[in-house]
Amino acid sequence: MITVRQILDGKGHATCSVTRDSMVYDALKLMADKEIGALLVLEGGRLVGVISERDYARKVILKGKSSLDTPVKEIMTQDFVWVRPEQTVEECMGLVTEKRIRHLPVLVDDQVVGIISIGDLVKAVIDEKDFTIKQLESYITGSR
Repeated sequence: MITVRQILDGKGHATCSVTRDSMVYDALKLMADKEIGALLVLEGGRLVGVISERDYARKVILKGKSSLDTPVKEIMTQDFVWVRPEQTVEECMGLVTEKRIRHLPVLVDDQVVGIISIGDLVKAVIDEKDFTIKQLESYITGSR
C-alpha cells in the first residue's frame, strides 16, 4: 500500500501559506501564481486553517464580499482534516470522500511536512494499479 510519505517523497514537501490577516485577494493571487487550489494558513509556524478556491466561491463571491477587503481569517476552514505520513492512500481517499474535501495537510508533531490533494491520491491509485497490471501481464506471458 502506498503511503502519504511516498507521495510526498515523489512530489516534494513544499507548501504555500498565508497568515490569518492576509487579504483573500493576496491568497487567490498566490494560488493562481502557483497553480494550486488551496493554501495553508499559518501563525507562528503553526497550522491554524486552510483556505481554498471553494472557500472563496462560497464565502466571498456568493456573499457579495470583496476579496480586497476580506481577511483570510473570515473565510478559512478552521476545523480542517489532516493526515500523518504513515497513513495509506486508501485511508486518505476515505477521508476526502467522507468529508467532501480536496486537500489534506500532512503533519508530524503539529508541524506541517507537506500537503496532498485528491489529484495526488488519484494519481497514486492509478500508478499502483498500472504497476499491478504490468506485473500480472509479465507473469501471464512468462517474461521478466
